[in-house]
Amino acid sequence: MEGRRLKGKKRESFLLESPKFIRGVYMYESVSGRVEDYLRAVDEIIEQKGYARIKDISRELGVRPSSFVEMMRKLHDRGFVIYEKYGSITLTPKGREVAEAVKMRHDTFKKFLEIILVPEDIAAKDAHVLEHRLDSKTILQFTRFVEVITRATSAGRPKFMGRWMEQFRKYCEEKRTTAQRGNS
Repeated sequence: MEGRRLKGKKRESFLLESPKFIRGVYMYESVSGRVEDYLRAVDEIIEQKGYARIKDISRELGVRPSSFVEMMRKLHDRGFVIYEKYGSITLTPKGREVAEAVKMRHDTFKKFLEIILVPEDIAAKDAHVLEHRLDSKTILQFTRFVEVITRATSAGRPKFMGRWMEQFRKYCEEKRTTAQRGNS
């Protein structure tokens, strides 16, 4: 991917379907879930504020600034961030690539969990767990499933999709009501 910039759906498709792209980075580079979290946090802070500083990101991640500085040095050495002592932190193209892939995975799982009526706060928390734990092929299939469901329901077709969703809502409500009666 180095040297060419893909945009929009083509970029998402490449990130998710490339045989070299697993867990957010190319296979030659192993990245832990912790590293992915740091890179995503840097990216989110930059999106919100236009820049990222140690205190903002360490607060976001709930880690001590000293621990954060140590991780930034490691990420700088691995080519994921540009970090200068007492300065702001920026993502390199490689770091941005990982952060974007992690965000896409998170959004996919969160959307899937919301489709199956998991409350939004729980969906966000559980999506964070799933984004780091599943095989890339499984993630790809979740992504495709969520795309089909969201495209179909937003376009109002096929109609069976809307009916299916409504039936699922009713089924869940019936089960909830039955469980509440059993607990009374």
